[in-house]
Amino acid sequence: MTSPAETPIDAVPAGTVDTAPGTVVTAEGTVLALRREDRLEIYDTETFLGGGAPLSAVDVPATAPAAPLGGGAVIAEADRIRSVGADGGIRWELPHPPWLGRSGPAKAPGAPAVSPDGTLVGVLVPAPDGGTECGEPLPDGLPRLCRGRDVLLLVDAADGRIRAARPLNSRASVVTQRWHPGGRLLGVSCWTAWYSWSTWWVAPRRDGLHLRGGTRMREVVGFVPGTERPLTLRRAERLAPDDDRDELAVHDITADEPVVRYDLAELTGREPDGPSDDTDSADGADGGHRESDAVFEDVCTLNAGQLLVTARQQLPGRRPAARHWLCSAATLPS
Repeated sequence: MTSPAETPIDAVPAGTVDTAPGTVVTAEGTVLALRREDRLEIYDTETFLGGGAPLSAVDVPATAPAAPLGGGAVIAEADRIRSVGADGGIRWELPHPPWLGRSGPAKAPGAPAVSPDGTLVGVLVPAPDGGTECGEPLPDGLPRLCRGRDVLLLVDAADGRIRAARPLNSRASVVTQRWHPGGRLLGVSCWTAWYSWSTWWVAPRRDGLHLRGGTRMREVVGFVPGTERPLTLRRAERLAPDDDRDELAVHDITADEPVVRYDLAELTGREPDGPSDDTDSADGADGGHRESDAVFEDVCTLNAGQLLVTARQQLPGRRPAARHWLCSAATLPS
């Protein structure tokens, strides 16, 4: 992969909109979804940039991840998945055992994933038994619950019927799902405390969900344009001796190891084992981690030839800043 890391991106603003405290969560084709604290708004993109009103708006619980679906939304809550229409009316509801939460209110670990054709929804739910008592009670006297393995469900977007289910070796605190544009594969990444990411390539078929392969310590972020090769992002979490680098990788779903790795330190101007060009070398002069290093957040496939890599960075004496790199996908293997 090549990147014009030293060249500013030639971008022309299409418009600015005061969305605070809203966040754009999806933007596909001519439709854009904006998440506010307790509402998901669906816009025509040009109307949004012109400051116009949304096509529809759906009320959602503030802590519940949600994804747009057919003018409404599909919402993942602590003990159920539900689909609502543009008027807020419930289309269908799928109850499940509650997620366990000890440090705060229980909530789902991530948003549902609607297939490209809008007919299926991928959701992660706790194991059917929900949890069993194990070990000594907690200091507050409550029973200590142990979770079983999480279960990936493929749900019919029209009526909420479970079309397929597959247990995963995960007890996720965070989940990321990315569909292949053709709907042939679903990449699923689950982050578990002290174990980092576990990722699987899942093929939906008439007879169920088939695991085609997977990887560890990497989060799925998409697919190489025009191929079935997944893209993953590895962050330097430092949970293991070799967990010391940020990396974008390309995978062949039939192989255990990535076929291509790209060290993201090259984007920041920092040598993979040396100090950065744009930060004070006194902090981490030995090439180790520094608080001023960029924290890579996501990689977005813009089109068949370009990727957008995003990060946040806290430089000494400055406010936190978002950073973006426009990268060419031309040299990614097809």
